[in-house]
Amino acid sequence: MPTLLVFHEVDHVEHWLASPKRQELFGPLGVTVRPFHDPLGSDRVGLIVETPDIATWEQMLQSPEAAAAMEYDGVRPSTIVSMVEGA
Repeated sequence: MPTLLVFHEVDHVEHWLASPKRQELFGPLGVTVRPFHDPLGSDRVGLIVETPDIATWEQMLQSPEAAAAMEYDGVRPSTIVSMVEGA
């Protein structure tokens, strides 16, 4: 199962942390996420993502459901950076 680090910026960190949208979107696909935030108080957040495969992750990110979840969560899509765990 591939593991990714995903970083991005959000409008309101506390809202993003409390949001149920990640589980609603990722759970049915077998994707698990662990959220992180910057302890210094910036608007940068991150996730450790475990996904069945990279194609599932990439397809999900391009879906209308993902766009709606990102909008609800205040994610700034242009700031998303993903890194795949190296072997």
